[in-house]
Parts: sequence; structure tokens; C-alpha cells
Amino acid sequence: MASEDVKRSERAVSTIVNLAEEAKLAREGVVKAPSLAVLSVCKSLVAGGVAGGVSRTAVAPLERMKILLQVQNPHNIKYSGTVQGLKYIWRTEGFRGLFIGNGTNCARIVPNSAVKFFSYEQASKGILWMYREKTGKEDAQLTPLLRLGAGACAGIIAMSATYPMDMVRGRITVQTEASPYQYRGMFHALSTVLREEGPRALYKGWLPSVIGVVPYVGLNFAVYESLKDWLIKSRPFGLVQDTDLSVTTRLACGAAAGTVGQTVAYPLDVIRRRMQMVGWSHAASVVAGEGRSKAPLEYTGMIDAFRKTVRHEGFGALYKGLVPNSVKVVPSIALAFVSYEMVKDILGVEIRISD
Repeated sequence: MASEDVKRSERAVSTIVNLAEEAKLAREGVVKAPSLAVLSVCKSLVAGGVAGGVSRTAVAPLERMKILLQVQNPHNIKYSGTVQGLKYIWRTEGFRGLFIGNGTNCARIVPNSAVKFFSYEQASKGILWMYREKTGKEDAQLTPLLRLGAGACAGIIAMSATYPMDMVRGRITVQTEASPYQYRGMFHALSTVLREEGPRALYKGWLPSVIGVVPYVGLNFAVYESLKDWLIKSRPFGLVQDTDLSVTTRLACGAAAGTVGQTVAYPLDVIRRRMQMVGWSHAASVVAGEGRSKAPLEYTGMIDAFRKTVRHEGFGALYKGLVPNSVKVVPSIALAFVSYEMVKDILGVEIRISD
């Protein structure tokens, strides 16, 4: 298994290096680029995938802790907070326990991130073209509101394309050593859910996910891009050198974008996770509870899930796991944006998302 992972990593690195060399030779005129359009799409997808994998792996323990806090049975509290929960996982499951579900998460987030960044670039171009046509201004630029729209489109497309993987990833993440039934991996989980619960089960929680992704991804792109534009134009505190921002400044822009987006959309993320657990007959004890306190909640839809969550646990339950999520999102979004731009630079793409 380890040798297969090493081979996959080597193939991925080889692909990135080959793309970079091909782009360099094409720019220098040594070889003729086979297809600029295809090459550009490939490089954009590779950059987005790398950005997603790097950013999520860096914060995997906090991602797992967030989901455990979101879905644990209110009648049998096992995790009382972020620090206590991480210590408990370390004590009972060891170091590997902190990264349970990360393989599945990366298998989902790499294509999700690739599609999201690529979709944002294409949506931005289309929206800007329509805006210029409507206003008659050939030099018009994207406004924060237009960027919000482009980001929302990208988020919906990426979320819908990879949602079944996100659904089973949530279930794998909340498994513990004491779970009555173990999913052995993403494909085993997908086939099991499909066989036992039907194809519709793979899209449980899709509606609140889509509703939540509109402000979340939309605000991420809008805030990040708008902050960068403002810094480049106003040049406060000497942060801009030669019309470009330093890596540290870009990380700060990404952190601000992630903080705004996740705070607005977080309640919908909680409801999505809870709806994903409905119908899981072999649910982990953290979801179902234990002993006499075993009382899993059932939801008939998004509104019902909101109503029952607030009625049984109070309004604060909609923000369970917000602390580890905030600690996770800030560096994760920042790393994703900066990694994306840096990989595109390595691959020889002059145009970045803000251009």
C-alpha cells in the first residue's frame, strides 16, 4: 500500500514537472505548443488540485474535530471542545486518528478545488464579457458583486460535481475504533451507501450545501480579489512592491476571505453534516449515542433539521465546531489561494485569478 502511494506521488510530481517544462519550451519557441487552450485548462486544473490537497492536509486534524463536534449525539456528549477533543482522539486512537478521513477528503477536495478554481476563471471571463457588453465600457473591470457571482457559480458547480464523495467522507471521518461498522475506504463507503440506502442517499444534505456554498465560496473569491485590488491600488504601509503582493500579504488576504465566508455560511454546514448522517443504520456511537442515551435524531428535510436542532439544543448548536473550523479555515483558504497562484507561476501561466 505504501509503495503504491509513493508511485502515485511520483507520477503526480512527474506530471507537474512535464507540464512546466512543456510550457517553458513553448514560450521560448523551442517547440510548438500542441494546443494552448488544452494546455491552459490542464495547468489550471493541476494548480487547483494541488492547492486543495496542500491546504486540506495541513489542517486535517481540525477538520475531523469540527465534524465530530457538529454531529455528535446531544444526549451523549463525548467531545466538549476543540482541545479536549483533540487530546481525546490522540489518547484513544493515536496519531493516525487525527487524520482519519483525510485520504477520502483529499480524493474529494483535489477534483473539487480543481473544478472550483477553473470554474471561477471561466465564470469571471463570461460575467466580465456580459458586463462590458451591457455597459458599453470595453475597459470595465469586475466589481466585488460580480466576483461574488462568479465565485458562487464556481462553488455550486464544484460542490455538485463532487458531493457524493463529500457525503461519504463525512461518515468516514466520524468513525472511531468502537464504531459498530467500519467503512474501509471511499469506494467501499460509496458502494455500501448505494446498496443499502439507494442513490438518493449520496445527495443527502445537498440543498443546504448549495445554499451555503453560494455565500461561502462567493465571499472567499470576492473578498480575496477585492482586498488584493485595493492593496495594489492604494499601496498602504508599503505592502506592495512592483505592482505585486508578497506571499505573506496574499496569505493575509486569503485568511480574511476565509474568515468572512465561513462565519456567514457555517450554520448551513452544520445542518448539511447532520442530514448526511440520517439513514446510517450502523452509525458510529458519536452520532447515535450509547446505552440508554441512544437517541439519534431523524430529519425530513433542511427546514426540519434547522427546527429540531434549535429546539433540542438551542441556537448555539448551529455553531458547534466553529472554533476548530475557524482555526482550520483561516490557514486553509490562505494556503489554497497562494498555492494556486504559486503553482500556476511554476507552470508558466502568466494570468492568475485576479488578472
